[in-house]
Amino acid sequence: MSTHNRKTIGILGGTFDPIHFGHLRAAIEIYEHLNLDEIRLIPCRFPPHKTTPMADAHHRLTMIRKAVQGTKLQVDECEIEREPPSYSVDTLMALRRTYPEASLCMIVGADTFIGLPQWHQWEKLIQLTNIVVTHRGDPALPKKGIIKNFLEKHALATHESIRSFTAGRIIQQRITQLDISSTQIRNIIHTKLSPHFLLPSKVWEYIQTQGLYGYNKNFVAHTHQEEITRR
Repeated sequence: MSTHNRKTIGILGGTFDPIHFGHLRAAIEIYEHLNLDEIRLIPCRFPPHKTTPMADAHHRLTMIRKAVQGTKLQVDECEIEREPPSYSVDTLMALRRTYPEASLCMIVGADTFIGLPQWHQWEKLIQLTNIVVTHRGDPALPKKGIIKNFLEKHALATHESIRSFTAGRIIQQRITQLDISSTQIRNIIHTKLSPHFLLPSKVWEYIQTQGLYGYNKNFVAHTHQEEITRR
């Protein structure tokens, strides 16, 4: 297959508990800057390197679907449908079987990239995918050690295109700095405050409807009435 005709697929995995504008903005910027054909958001059913998500897989999947409506981003349910744990290497092998000639591009933050040696069969990842390391300024990657050597060995050269490689290359990409985290949003909701403008309104509406993350509509209604009374 010629490089021109090769399909490029971005892969952004995570718990998305809940999904927010930080996730979405990073995905769309990578899609545009690297001129990818598509970006897939892949929610994990059970993260092997994190604590169990507060919202179950069905809720998180529904929130992602609501978040990407009307955008160029896609949702891939492969890890939700597969028995846990949700290892990235298994997901990549499945995608590689489906798209043997595609340029796969797994998107990770700089902190996640530094922690790759703790991942299941991490050295096999680069055989299955390219890796896009996102950062919001100085990536502060290690100056020595296994990750430094890994990056130097596989770094995409300035004259190379990610589309030329089905796997095996690492590229660093700066993205817009949005200091938002799912933990932050959960804490805001838990303390009866509003996460407006940190995540899509459709996602916030769903959280309220389903009573996720400790949201209590009766408490909020009572608080709102008190504010009206004080005016």
